[in-house]
Amino acid sequence: MKKFFGLLKYLIPYKWHVVVNVLSNVLAAIFSLFSLAMLIPFLQLLFGTVPLVEVEPEFTLSAKGMSNYLNYFLSSLIKNHDQATALLFVIVLVVIASFLKNMFTYLSLFYLAPIRTGVLKDMRNKLYRKVVELPLGFFTEEKKGDIISKMTNDVNEIEVSIIRSLEMFFRDPIIIIIHLIGLIYISPQLTLFVLIILPLTGGVIGRVGKNLRKTSFKGQTKMGIILTIIEETIGGLRVIKAFNAEKKVIARFESMNSLYTLLMKKMWRRRDLASPLSEFLGTIVVVLVLWYGGNLIFDGKGNLGPEALIAYIGIFYMIINPAKSFSNAYYNVLKGMASADRIDSILVAENPIKVKPGAKKIESFNNEIEYRNVSFRYENDWVLKNINLTIKKGMTVALVGQSGSGKSTMVDLLPRFWDVTEGEILIDGVNIKDLDMVSLRNLMGNVNQEPILFNDNFFNNIAFGVENAKMEDVIAAAKIANAHDFIMATPNGYHTNVGDRGSKLSGGQRQRVSIARAILKNPPIMILDEATSALDTESERLVQDAIDNLMKHRTSLVIAHRLSTIRKADLICVLHEGEIVERGKHEELLAINGYYSKLHSMQLH
Repeated sequence: MKKFFGLLKYLIPYKWHVVVNVLSNVLAAIFSLFSLAMLIPFLQLLFGTVPLVEVEPEFTLSAKGMSNYLNYFLSSLIKNHDQATALLFVIVLVVIASFLKNMFTYLSLFYLAPIRTGVLKDMRNKLYRKVVELPLGFFTEEKKGDIISKMTNDVNEIEVSIIRSLEMFFRDPIIIIIHLIGLIYISPQLTLFVLIILPLTGGVIGRVGKNLRKTSFKGQTKMGIILTIIEETIGGLRVIKAFNAEKKVIARFESMNSLYTLLMKKMWRRRDLASPLSEFLGTIVVVLVLWYGGNLIFDGKGNLGPEALIAYIGIFYMIINPAKSFSNAYYNVLKGMASADRIDSILVAENPIKVKPGAKKIESFNNEIEYRNVSFRYENDWVLKNINLTIKKGMTVALVGQSGSGKSTMVDLLPRFWDVTEGEILIDGVNIKDLDMVSLRNLMGNVNQEPILFNDNFFNNIAFGVENAKMEDVIAAAKIANAHDFIMATPNGYHTNVGDRGSKLSGGQRQRVSIARAILKNPPIMILDEATSALDTESERLVQDAIDNLMKHRTSLVIAHRLSTIRKADLICVLHEGEIVERGKHEELLAINGYYSKLHSMQLH
């Protein structure tokens, strides 16, 4: 239960709601006990088993003192009026106590509602913040569908299994303790007997729920895999249909779905056993209490009268239901803790890319970027080896080479999407690890080979990451990116939705919107992963014009797939197996007749 108590830290912002809830539950339990305790004088009056109290006792704030004074008051009512009047007085007290009990019960639930909803809100916020903060490397190891499952299904499971059980955890122990005090007062011997047999029944319930958490964890993991399959299927539907692989993917999905169903069936059967089992065990306990209590009366032991035994059973029944719901809550918590374990895998994940305390803010780029003896590896194999490169302000540097040569990794190190394994990267002579991350990334703009757009309108996609962007600035950026005309041709212009990942646009249009986004940010350093490699000739010309406009008066680091697009670059670096094997201008590299010349001739043929 250590992890369950760890979840209670989410209650700290709602501590006063918790205090009011607990106090309301205490008062509700006290008034519930009082209304049941009134059974004893009611039955004594009815059966006439206790003589009338003639002498007024001293009133004290104790159970015995109040009981003696109540007996005296009822005796006075009987003497001065009749038994019916005394009975009416008892009934009025019971009704008032019942009203107060239910009023405080509602008040406890009233203050529990913001706790239940607020804890889930805070949990979702914390998860989302963590996902945004984690480095790109975390998501290469994790399945996207499983992460979505943790943020949706597992959070919902915590709501159903744990948060809804808070009511029982805040209320039921209080009810049990207060009513137990009443039982001890009525008959210590009988209560001792109850306290011996109740843990035995609790042990039986505990054994049934032993494997519930493990089974639930497996089930939630399988649901993560199912969501991954669904996400991959939707994303790859074109390929599935093109290769007639419908039956294959359906069989894969149905197989995983069957495994999930078997696990869930096992879990629900075990969990659903809790209610009937606890009810049956409760009945056995009540029967044993009646048997033992009856024997105490027959033997004249324990100062227990028939009316006290009836009241005792009534109060004991008020413990049975909370104990039963508490056992159900225990099962729910075990099931929910499996989801808490899965959510923790995100929350406790460490971000290796740290911002140093007192990191320096960098407001401008003035001189040069330097890669100094930079080496990098993801796990075992080196991706970059001893890279040395100086990029002066205003230069356009192109990186070329075969797939897997380390081009993308090299540019990803500059904004610290990854950190170098060895060596250092400096901007204006300062190691980027000593710079504030936000100000470092503010110096850079990115245009990727695969344009990333959000399911929003043109304005918000172009203004993404720019605070308080004005419409005229967005339009100016779109015009420079050759995007204004086709945006204005849409039904709502800049307020037209672009669809999921820009699905309503062509590849060239998506790329020009992403270029407009980079232009609006207006960074001094541009990182471009060749944006024209997957476009038709006309789109390529429009996008290339937009890129040329984007690169004017900026320092640019370009990953080039088509060598024709980087003829004018100030420096071309050829990467091969993680090393810069050639560097120079286009004509100089052709004259060397090495790697670059080979790549160039391959693209010409």
